[in-house]
Amino acid sequence: MKSLLGFQIPIPSAHLCAVFAVSVALCTGLTWLLLRRQTKLGTDRPDGGRKAHGRVVSRLGGLPIFITMVAGLIYAPFGVRHGEPFIDNWWPIILSTCIIFSIGLADDLKPLGARVKLVGQLAAAGILFAAGYSIDVLTHPTRGDQFALGWLSLPVTLFWLVSIPNIINLIDGMDGLAGGFGLFLCLTLGVVGHFAGMPDVVIMSAVMAGAILGFLFFNFPPAKIFLGDGGAYLIGFFIAALALASSHKGTIVAALLVIVIALGVPILDTSFAIMRRAIRGVPLFKADAEHIHHRLILLGYSNEQALLVLYITCAILSVGGITILLTRGMTTVIAGAAVAVIGLIAARYLGYIKSWSTIRSQIRHALSNRRDLEYVRAYARVLDMEALRAASLEEFVAILHQALDRCGFRRDDPLAGRFISVPVGQDLVWIAGMKDRHADKNLARRHLEALSEAIAIALERWPELPGIKLIHRDSLVEESSKTQPLVPAVAPPTNHAQV
Repeated sequence: MKSLLGFQIPIPSAHLCAVFAVSVALCTGLTWLLLRRQTKLGTDRPDGGRKAHGRVVSRLGGLPIFITMVAGLIYAPFGVRHGEPFIDNWWPIILSTCIIFSIGLADDLKPLGARVKLVGQLAAAGILFAAGYSIDVLTHPTRGDQFALGWLSLPVTLFWLVSIPNIINLIDGMDGLAGGFGLFLCLTLGVVGHFAGMPDVVIMSAVMAGAILGFLFFNFPPAKIFLGDGGAYLIGFFIAALALASSHKGTIVAALLVIVIALGVPILDTSFAIMRRAIRGVPLFKADAEHIHHRLILLGYSNEQALLVLYITCAILSVGGITILLTRGMTTVIAGAAVAVIGLIAARYLGYIKSWSTIRSQIRHALSNRRDLEYVRAYARVLDMEALRAASLEEFVAILHQALDRCGFRRDDPLAGRFISVPVGQDLVWIAGMKDRHADKNLARRHLEALSEAIAIALERWPELPGIKLIHRDSLVEESSKTQPLVPAVAPPTNHAQV
């Protein structure tokens, strides 16, 4: 069967369908076994704020996907019966993917910190670059003009291999979202591999797509298991590496452009996050509850409806990216313009920009809030030092109460009026009342988060802090089964932390 443009439509063979089906079954079984063990390792606990999933959930969802991928790698040399030896081409991808997954898995078990993870990601990307998987030449998608990158090849390649896993990880804040996007992207990579004449890419795309679908059976709302950093890094790096392999080792043709277009929603979400955090003075890797899926829920969408909207958008963009292959780059401008238009519409509809005519005043207001946050952070630094050097509990509490008063929080019963909550350490949640009933809760929560580190330090010296209401996180889990939660989340409903 042929398309109207004269290109052969890729119809999966019986062998490819069998590989996909076995991958689905294997990952489904492995995920079920993992859930049956009910291990306490790598669990994600609700905190009364961003993590409002209501019960303890495992973050080890990347493990069954990884095992399924390894099984696919073992089988692939037998499934690909022609061409160059499989292992000769794939060992750099195998090694670097194992490294990137190990970093994410270790972070799921015990937080490593952003810098440690970044170093590990750069090391994995460096191995792939050293093995010849690099972006050396940029090719114009329509004219065929080429531009050699020279020494820029290294930073461009590293940026590609590091940014895609982090983009996938950034959007993993809603049940089924990152996994669903990964499924669409792997299917898109299979089409890219078909047109590139690379059966190894096709078969491994089918394996990974099947593994993700098997995992999604347990990750759709309400999720029984989360993808975790290990799973998000694994999927993102796999997509980035295979796209690089499909681009003929050095020349960016349609292969990388297809993935960029298909990643339109995550790229827009990441761009919005970077801009708002830069304007507000919040660290770029600081998680918040203002991603696209959070905004959709604020507009009245249910979790399932928001997920469906984002799936449809991703599917449309994936098809739009594939048209770049079918038209040999002629639709690149159209596809890029579509992503830009979607971004402008989303910025307005989702409330990132309240009005185009008042955008300057909105920026000034955001900068004013940034100054307020810097003021609170200055108090927080003082509290951090006082928590270590104060001679007595009474001395520290006096300074703490002054800081709460100056930063807009009450010291009476916090549940008497508007209140917010933030996690303190691993096991406690701090509930604080707001003086201004009309204040922005998200802004107030950022202020309280800035002060929470000092509370955690002080609790290491003194078991109780007068005037501070703290509850154990297990209370949130116990109350989640009741009709009324103990502490309503200040952010729109989300499922687990990201970034």
